[in-house]
Amino acid sequence: MFVDIAKIRIKAGDGGDGAVAFHREKYVASGGPDGGDGGRGGNIVFQVDDNLSTLADFRYKRKYKAANGSKGESGHRSGKRGEDLIIRVPRGTIIRECESGVIMADLSTDDSFIAAKGGRGGWGNKHFATPTRQTPRFAKSGTPGEEWEVQLELKLLADVGLLGYPNVGKSTFISVVSEAKPIIADYHFTTIIPVLGVVSMGEGDSFVIADIPGLIEGASEGIGLGHDFLRHVERCRMLVHILDAAGSEGRDPIEDFKTINAELARFNPELSKRPQIVVANKIDLASDEQTARLRSYITEQGLPFYTMCAPIREGTQDVINAVASMLKTLPPIVRYEREEIPKEIFEKKKNTGFTIRVEDHVYFVEAEWLLRILQRTDLDDYESLQYFQRVLETSGILNALREKGIQEGDTVSIYDLEFEFID
Repeated sequence: MFVDIAKIRIKAGDGGDGAVAFHREKYVASGGPDGGDGGRGGNIVFQVDDNLSTLADFRYKRKYKAANGSKGESGHRSGKRGEDLIIRVPRGTIIRECESGVIMADLSTDDSFIAAKGGRGGWGNKHFATPTRQTPRFAKSGTPGEEWEVQLELKLLADVGLLGYPNVGKSTFISVVSEAKPIIADYHFTTIIPVLGVVSMGEGDSFVIADIPGLIEGASEGIGLGHDFLRHVERCRMLVHILDAAGSEGRDPIEDFKTINAELARFNPELSKRPQIVVANKIDLASDEQTARLRSYITEQGLPFYTMCAPIREGTQDVINAVASMLKTLPPIVRYEREEIPKEIFEKKKNTGFTIRVEDHVYFVEAEWLLRILQRTDLDDYESLQYFQRVLETSGILNALREKGIQEGDTVSIYDLEFEFID
């Protein structure tokens, strides 16, 4: 089964806790604190694997978690870093954050993508030694790793998308112009998964063509197989629309043309504007009147028109030459830009609460939702800093600190951020 959408939950590893330890050695008095830092949690990393063509591996496994970092140890020894978890996906996979719908990454290149960052290791007690606090008996906890629910969408990377009703000859065409070997049979929906073929135009000159399963009326509303695969033509630089010139299945090719282009426009208006070449197949079965009528209609639409009989390769080279010529004038395959997840997504979760603990006039504030906001706040930017301060106020954290008895000059520690309290 072809699977091109999957929803999974990913969780990076938590950072290890810092250690509380003191140097113990014969003949060495008051060795002082030597607790090491915790190790960083492992990341969740997505990587393209060209041996994969579907998202079927995600049908049964929906949760992925990277390893946690190890705790710090005495002797200033840091904990071991958690191992990254590599998730392999087909080329062309888009990762969306489910709640906001924003695009986190477009995995169309060989670059890997860190989707969830591991938590940082907590500081050991060696960091908290001061002239007035020489034996700190506390350390920082490791921060939680990022956690997301993401949707994976596979949008094939092809220069050319083949369009047409079932049984018009798309699979036959791609089989004779490339090395692709799709299943070909005389019944509807023989092609149940998109097939990619590379068309060579000579040394160093080639393009990728995709045989998209046949579209039918209502495809944009979820009828037939077409709805599942319309997304695969979104990236194509141009479209080749194949029609049954003879109407051998009792349909009018002009009506087929209108119907499919209407479905494209309903699904994504931009697709109806994509450059298109129309090819009349099965001309060996069509009368001269049928071919002339179809040619007249298509040319009136301002579109290039070609004829062919794909099984015997008649006219196929003319089509390929026209496609190659048009591609040279078109922009590259669409790449989707990464989008920032709105901070408001995390702020909405602030009702999950927070904890405050006090150690030697250091006030430790912990809240997973707050960590996510902090990770996306540029503390060197005044507006970002003001936003973070408003979050502390509206969430009740500042009032809670006052209730705990915090005084001006005391230290507030929020994961990786430390500052002196000023009221």
